Amino acid sequence: MTADDVRNVEDLKKCPIDYERHGPNFRNEFAEKTHELHAKCPIAWTDSYEDHWVASGMDEVFALARRSDAVTNFRDADGSKNGYKGISIPAYDYGPYDTPSFLELDPPEQTDFRKTLNPYLSPAAVVRWIPVIDELVHACIDDKIESGSIDFVHDLANVVPAVVTMGMLGLPLTDWEIHNEPAHALMYTPPGSPDHERVTKMAMDSRAALTAAVPEVRANPRPGLMNALVKTTVVGKLLTDQEVTGTAMLLVGGGFDTTTALTGQSILWLSQHPAERTRLIKEIDTLLDAATEEFLRYFTPAQGDARTFSQDVEINGVEFKEGERLWISWAMANRSPDVFPNPDEVDFDRGANRHAAFGLGIHRCIGSNVARVLFKRMIAAVLERMPDFTVDPDKVVHYESVGQINGLVNMPATFTPGKRLGPGFAEAIDRVQKIVIEQNLAEPVVSRRDAAKAGD
Repeated sequence: MTADDVRNVEDLKKCPIDYERHGPNFRNEFAEKTHELHAKCPIAWTDSYEDHWVASGMDEVFALARRSDAVTNFRDADGSKNGYKGISIPAYDYGPYDTPSFLELDPPEQTDFRKTLNPYLSPAAVVRWIPVIDELVHACIDDKIESGSIDFVHDLANVVPAVVTMGMLGLPLTDWEIHNEPAHALMYTPPGSPDHERVTKMAMDSRAALTAAVPEVRANPRPGLMNALVKTTVVGKLLTDQEVTGTAMLLVGGGFDTTTALTGQSILWLSQHPAERTRLIKEIDTLLDAATEEFLRYFTPAQGDARTFSQDVEINGVEFKEGERLWISWAMANRSPDVFPNPDEVDFDRGANRHAAFGLGIHRCIGSNVARVLFKRMIAAVLERMPDFTVDPDKVVHYESVGQINGLVNMPATFTPGKRLGPGFAEAIDRVQKIVIEQNLAEPVVSRRDAAKAGD
């Protein structure tokens, strides 16, 4: 901000707020802060972290997210273009080998990436994975069913999305353990945490493993998202190994932590609302889809994204200047009372649930089909096999920072012991690996195909 700006500082801060979304109290204050912003400042200004705008109302979020001509995700990694900082506030230091993923690119590059990846993540492609998803889910439950106790995060919700993501990438399923903890820790560790160095080291180890996988996939092609990335061209050029790795990191982060967070939060809520849990069990065939959308709205795993204004523009009556930063809160938009009556209640009967949990505009989440299927298969299995589960809220550990992902570190629960249906996870993952290879599950699908066969 310079003296040459048309607006003075007071104009810029005409709706100032305190917005410490990485702060330790933000999770508990979320609803109150959301109501305050909706009533007073649906587009507000904060000097928290880097000075930036905050959009919280659904109308404002919708208007801003659709203006890709004036609002950009772009991150100038090497500082050679415009200095834009991408989708994180505060901006991350990605280190010397940084290459933005397609989430931090604009068309036509971003469009080329999505065209390449969409056939691997289409509804028809995801349907083929359902039998192996079910096998993994039930194997995780079988490891715990006789004991009467489970940690729903560590023993189920962390595991299944991570293994399936590895399969879709075309990497060994057992690699999920390399990437699992750093994918979650990067989200729950707030900026400035004393644990940041350890978490960064884990993330670098994860990145190194994906980097090493790129030449292996080039030398030994196989179905999967990694193979698609090494073969594709973006604006007429093959991707470098570093560009493939950056995109793989995005797919790992998006595939692991968001579905885990949604599943954990929803199970916790069902434990605290036994009448609604009973109803969902009884009406699972007709109610699960609506419940899924309502949980997505209410818990909004990915809380928001940052943007940068790429030109001077007026949107919804507010003037923005080129280079200013913006935080779009999908989570707060999903509590807009003019769109969602009684927004702070979970209502399985809510009609026309046009939430923004997967984002809006050209950067809408590319993995939404996968997330929905994984969530539904895990929830349905839990309700079927351990319907009386009880979560002790005093033992639940929430993410220290929910500024990016509204997740849980752990969630121990008890239930009436049951009977195993088959082998445990260690045997199941070997079996599923063979199915993935033999049936080419990770190949692209653009039209409906038969689901995979789990075998005898």
